[in-house]
Amino acid sequence: MTATAAPTSRFAAFAGWIDRFRHWTRAVIVANLVGQIGIIGTGGAVRLTESGLGCSTWPECEPGQFTPQFHEATTLHPYIEFGNRTLTGVLALIGVLLAVAVCTDLKRSSSYRLLGLVPILGVLAQALIGGVVVLLHLHPGWVSLHFGVSAALVAASLYVLHRHDEGDKAPVRVVGPRTRALAWALAALTAVVVVLGVLTTGAGPHSGDAEVGYRIAVDPALLTKWHAAAVWVFLAALVAYLVAVRGGPAPVRRAAVILVAITLAQGLIGYVQYFTDLPELLVGLHMIGAAVLIAGTTRVWLTTRVR
Repeated sequence: MTATAAPTSRFAAFAGWIDRFRHWTRAVIVANLVGQIGIIGTGGAVRLTESGLGCSTWPECEPGQFTPQFHEATTLHPYIEFGNRTLTGVLALIGVLLAVAVCTDLKRSSSYRLLGLVPILGVLAQALIGGVVVLLHLHPGWVSLHFGVSAALVAASLYVLHRHDEGDKAPVRVVGPRTRALAWALAALTAVVVVLGVLTTGAGPHSGDAEVGYRIAVDPALLTKWHAAAVWVFLAALVAYLVAVRGGPAPVRRAAVILVAITLAQGLIGYVQYFTDLPELLVGLHMIGAAVLIAGTTRVWLTTRVR
């Protein structure tokens, strides 16, 4: 046996041993998607309670200790920040399990198996970015990047789930070119809506810093109007897409209807929070809603072709 054949043989043997647990793969992928959405919620809690520096350093919580220490002057801030870090650890564990389950599935294509590395690499990147955020005392640019990477991980996690459920043949479109173009437009508009939403939050009173209320030096009222305008453009494109697929395959229509429901719910929360002076609970729900919107749009885009 050659030197290169031995590792290959060992990997094949390991993959064969993992086969007995292969029926858990989808559950792990779903857990990863739920966790990626959930950590946006806990990250929002950190921001909304101004707990971003609840742990003063990284990777330790305080110099010489990895966990918050209770004393008479302790507030909730260290525990909220540490809880978010703990969920990152849980996501890392799920990411490892997902990588093992997907990357060792030798019955699937190499393109699918490589997707198994995306969640764990994303979580590790997020851990490093989170550390930089703390060490730079909540620099708004890094805070925004932190959310942006989480948003991308939600889309990637939905993609991994979708790829798990379909075959490995070349994708074939099930809608016309114009409908497909509308799906791409929805994806692009989602990115615009999310970015403007991040900037709006960073420029508003829930920027995450108790000492500096407005971290991004842009008029939050103006950004809110731009954000709302982008949402209305997105909704118009979504209605056009819904009309375009009205006679299309059931999965395509179902994904579009679900996205309409998500968009209307997210818009309702957005307007209610605006006219009620941005209560923390609604702002947090709006952040989770943004993650769900990203997943819904990704699903719409993916259903326009089959394998």
